[in-house]
Amino acid sequence: MLDFVLVSVIKVIVVFAVLMLMVAYSTWLERRVLGRLQVRCGPNRVGPFGLLQPIADGLKGFFKEDIIPANVDKVLYVLAPVISIVPAIAIVAVIPFGDKIHLLGREIPLGIADINVALLYVLGLAGLGEFGVMLGGWSSNNKYGLLGALRTSAQMISYELAMGLTLISVIMVSGSLSLRTIVENQAANGWNLWHQPIAFILYLICGLAEINRTPFDMPEAESELACGFNIEYSSMKFAMFFMAEYAHMIALAGITTCLFLGGWHGPFGLGSSVAWFLVKVVALVFFFIWERGTFPRLRYDQVMRLGWKFMMPVALLNLLATGVFYTVMA
Repeated sequence: MLDFVLVSVIKVIVVFAVLMLMVAYSTWLERRVLGRLQVRCGPNRVGPFGLLQPIADGLKGFFKEDIIPANVDKVLYVLAPVISIVPAIAIVAVIPFGDKIHLLGREIPLGIADINVALLYVLGLAGLGEFGVMLGGWSSNNKYGLLGALRTSAQMISYELAMGLTLISVIMVSGSLSLRTIVENQAANGWNLWHQPIAFILYLICGLAEINRTPFDMPEAESELACGFNIEYSSMKFAMFFMAEYAHMIALAGITTCLFLGGWHGPFGLGSSVAWFLVKVVALVFFFIWERGTFPRLRYDQVMRLGWKFMMPVALLNLLATGVFYTVMA
């Protein structure tokens, strides 16, 4: 029992440290890639190639004055950034990033927890993270923050339904809600990307909408709402919202890798390792950055129309086609 607790604590510490490191350097990668896309340099002064810029930004956020406006709901105002970032960190707990290893006579699965309803756990926590954004905008007692919170709630409902329907088609193919079982099923039968290409595209779009990434960044929309839900936040509270966005992005990349890209298994039978998992996650994070620099922000009515009039019908049709196909094949 003591060994199990010790191994679990070590895995939590390692995964948390790697996640925070990836969050920090995702900001550096985004600024560098966007700089190249926009024909400018990006951060290049603090450290070689600007590699120490995330550390400088973190120190600046930590030491800046923490201003709390007079008329905010102080309890919710302080809790909102925590509610936003904690689910993103908790989601990573059920993402398997490698096969089992043998160490000191023990078989240790590479992942903090393997639960048989991992996808339900992920969906529940992903929705909970949006409540942090909603409460942050509402508790700020600011009209722009309130508009951002309302947009968040409507967008979450619109795209979470389509995402759930998309995941059902993956469950039908794999026969399990466990992410590790889904990955092992792909090792035997091929990536779900080839079995469910429409579901893959739908899931990526819904995921971008869930984490409020461009072109779905309606809750903050700087040109319309002057940062929206986080307009009244400063110092580390603002930094926590910022970190939550990138933590959710990395979690989305990890879940997508497990659901559609074979997890830690390489393509064309090229072996399996944690390195393959990290390569796929980084490639997806790069894609999320690239599309931000490529696509313009949609109007809010276009976001709603896309969610209800396109994503939902296509997800339902894909689910129906999957059910018919597997019924006939059976």
